[in-house]
Amino acid sequence: MVAFNGSPRSNGNTAQSLQLVLAELNKEGIETELVQLGGKKVFGCLACGKCWETQNNRCIRQDDEMNTFIEKIIEADGILIGSPTYFSNVSTEVKALIDRCGFVAKANGGGMLRGKVGSAVIAVRRAGSTFAYSAINFFFGIAEMNIVSSSYWNMTLALEPGDVQKDEEGIQTFQTLGQNMAKLLKQTRA
Repeated sequence: MVAFNGSPRSNGNTAQSLQLVLAELNKEGIETELVQLGGKKVFGCLACGKCWETQNNRCIRQDDEMNTFIEKIIEADGILIGSPTYFSNVSTEVKALIDRCGFVAKANGGGMLRGKVGSAVIAVRRAGSTFAYSAINFFFGIAEMNIVSSSYWNMTLALEPGDVQKDEEGIQTFQTLGQNMAKLLKQTRA
């Protein structure tokens, strides 16, 4: 199970929200890894089409860490993508991951992510979270992944780092998400 923190704050509300989900997965014996994506030097897709020519599960660009992130996604049974909400959408790093991994997956027959388990985790000050939540889940949907839900949309209302710890409903939502994800991961492995 791999989780990507799309916030440049390595211990901000997005990271803390992901950790709430990962704690539930760990309780169920599922190995997890939290990867810092936000703030990394990653670039958007060039739409060069080289991944369609090479079909090697990699992006042709070598000037950032994106292929390392794509490899982690390929190896994982489950994927969490966490993002803060900037102007009603995901961070630029999350968008780069979605676009480049999505193109590589489609270029390699479309089945690279099929059947994997995934979910979005969103941190937001007030509004716009549903657009960020949708952007990530649309990616999972077109990749033929199994999207895990919770008792509410997977989001927290939080501004300053640590505010997620004051959002009781958000905490419960993330804990339920982790429990639901663990159950589905175990079912898909069986």
